[in-house]
Amino acid sequence: MQNKTIYIIAGPTASGKTAFAIALAKYLNTSIISADSRQCFRELNIGVAKPTAAELADVPHFFINNLSISEEVNARFFEEAALTFTQKIFAEKETAVMAGGTGLYIKAFCEGMDTMPGVDQEIREKLRNDFSKNGIQWLQDEVKRKDPAFWQQAEQQNPQRLLRALEIWESTGTSILDFQKSKKIQRDFRIIKIGLEIPMHTLYERINNRVDKMMQDGLLPEVESLLPFRHFAALQTVGYKEIFEYMDGKYSLLEAIEKIKQHTRNYAKRQMTWFKGDKEIYWFEGTAPIDFSTFKKAHKNFPLFFK
Repeated sequence: MQNKTIYIIAGPTASGKTAFAIALAKYLNTSIISADSRQCFRELNIGVAKPTAAELADVPHFFINNLSISEEVNARFFEEAALTFTQKIFAEKETAVMAGGTGLYIKAFCEGMDTMPGVDQEIREKLRNDFSKNGIQWLQDEVKRKDPAFWQQAEQQNPQRLLRALEIWESTGTSILDFQKSKKIQRDFRIIKIGLEIPMHTLYERINNRVDKMMQDGLLPEVESLLPFRHFAALQTVGYKEIFEYMDGKYSLLEAIEKIKQHTRNYAKRQMTWFKGDKEIYWFEGTAPIDFSTFKKAHKNFPLFFK
């Protein structure tokens, strides 16, 4: 399938990936695979900035609304699912589009996943019980203390990945990073990565405005409806955990909203650090008008120009 190409749209949250990807997919007459670790869950909508119903109807999407929060999803699961979706799209189209901000998912799709060592089931159950009793702050402190190298590049608000790293450390005495050094898999299709970047102050303003709109659109009742499931890993994420803490009386609602904005800005900064480490990404101004009919002229050094 060397004549097939997938364009990957990456970047931090609120950088315009959804609009860019939809415009590109419409220009190429193809479909989009989401590379977002939360938009795949049917029960999560407002708090994960999922594309609107109109946007989902405008262009076929994969890996959105196809799982339940009760299901466990990781990068290896995504790799296998995304490759299946890619094959389905390539059966009819020459190109496909992937868009999302979960760097590990994109890395798994492009390069394959390393083989991880087995984990003792007793260790796994103990850690999960400890996390259930002590919360994410305990988990973050444990990872920071025992695997500081991983902590520096981790999604620090993602308990599923923090637990995985801690399981590996407790089982082997070795950082999970030591098992992530295998040779890259060469896919049988071309991969072109496009990164969207906007000035940080503009990005932060967008994030703040997005959170305000989420509240206006009903984030609070959405989180309230999910209260019985708050222990699921899918809900240990920015925008949900802060509202749960408000419901626990830890914060006022205004304080919780400010926490969501702060934690989202922090996450966006970590996303940029991750993606800037990928030298294969071609970076473009995320606030520029989207007009792919003039894209070739505007970016003469861009490889494999659009048709």
